[in-house]
Amino acid sequence: MTTKHQPYYVPSQSAWPIIGAVGLFLIAVGAGQYIQQLKTDGTSGGYILTAGIGVILFMIFGWFRAVIQESMAGLYSSQMDRSFRQGMSWFIFSEVMFFAAFFGALFYARMIAVPWLGGAANNAMTHEVLWPNFVAIWPLETTPSGETTQAMPWSGLPLINTIILLISSVTLHFAHVSLEKSKRTALTIWLGLTILLGLVFLVLQAEEYIYAYQEMGLTLSSGIYGNTFYLLTGFHGMHVTLGTVFLLVLLLRVLKGHFTPDKHFAFQAGSWYWHFVDVVWLCLFAFVYVL
Repeated sequence: MTTKHQPYYVPSQSAWPIIGAVGLFLIAVGAGQYIQQLKTDGTSGGYILTAGIGVILFMIFGWFRAVIQESMAGLYSSQMDRSFRQGMSWFIFSEVMFFAAFFGALFYARMIAVPWLGGAANNAMTHEVLWPNFVAIWPLETTPSGETTQAMPWSGLPLINTIILLISSVTLHFAHVSLEKSKRTALTIWLGLTILLGLVFLVLQAEEYIYAYQEMGLTLSSGIYGNTFYLLTGFHGMHVTLGTVFLLVLLLRVLKGHFTPDKHFAFQAGSWYWHFVDVVWLCLFAFVYVL
């Protein structure tokens, strides 16, 4: 007896992975040079970073376009659909580990390194050798060079952005429900509102960074607190940007009549990613801003 298997579509060789690798390389090199050139007024790092971001966006839209064409052509089976679900699940798990590493660095600096440097056995060595004005409190508002900064408060823009992201999760959920009920107009409105909220979040975060730099003296050279603050919030902002691009592609597909109540995993994947980004922000808001 011969067992029948569903056909499993294997795409032809594609240039998109190598294009994405080139974009990531440019981003890494450009970001490193940009940070080094902040005090030297150099510009090459910014140009390389911008080029890398452009290549990544080109790769995202091009690769999305290829996958969408394959899906609309009916090349994917239910087995392929399960592969997509497993792939997206592992991708989000890798993102959890990504942020866990940075939160781990924050906890290590705050709960282990700072108390250890301020301990009775090490306090004299810390003051005489490493940091004459060191005080073992968090956040560290005095740098080893003697410059002072301020900690970013949780109220104001951070709280507003938290509310915005929470609302965006609700609007995206309503969009998903509308899709499952074949309410295309409501789907378009709720999804468009979610994208708008994501853009507002990014604008307010940029405003927060400008205020932190110009008014609070909170920069990348502000010691461990400034570094962890911009590391966590900056990478989260990058993920919000990618999530907004993801949702924008979904909106364009909705306007083209794609997706049905029974077949819309791409929409589900975008929802998973956006809700994950929201959960990360809640953790970030609690441990970076509030505590």
